Amino acid sequence: MAAGGLLVVRPAAGRAQEGVFLQPAQAPRELFPDLTDASERSVAATAALQARIRDLMGRPPTFWEAEYHIFTVRRGERVLGFTVVVEEIGKHRPITFAVGVNPDATVRDVAVLAYREPYGGDVKERRFLKQFAGKTAAAPLLPYRDIQNIAGATLSVEATGRAVKKAIAVLRATGELG
Repeated sequence: MAAGGLLVVRPAAGRAQEGVFLQPAQAPRELFPDLTDASERSVAATAALQARIRDLMGRPPTFWEAEYHIFTVRRGERVLGFTVVVEEIGKHRPITFAVGVNPDATVRDVAVLAYREPYGGDVKERRFLKQFAGKTAAAPLLPYRDIQNIAGATLSVEATGRAVKKAIAVLRATGELG
């Protein structure tokens, strides 16, 4: 109770879903726990690269990064796959994802690095993200189609699917995947 008998209610509870959960350099180990090495390279998002990504996705993404952080993940001499950091718009703000992609262009795993919306943050939970494993860019990756929706988070669920497609497009556009 505040002075004068007034109860003060603060809207802070809605912001509890926002946060930074993982740094980009930590993502390869999170997505490929059996790695022995991860080498990073940054690729500038030039107009030519953006055009290739757009063509591969069949539509422009909702957010263009200035550069892409791509980690080549190895166990010994063998390439296990790649981790790509991408962003897509949730409802109003970008969500930062790390997408682990196997050499055959299937999804290994997905992690949410940063979430900036007051609602819909359940997309960062393992029980949701694990359903992307084994998917390809050819899959719809849409709620009520091949992805289970989360009540109150439909736009964030759609952003997750777009992020997966974008990560695979980035790897193809940069020549990492065939």
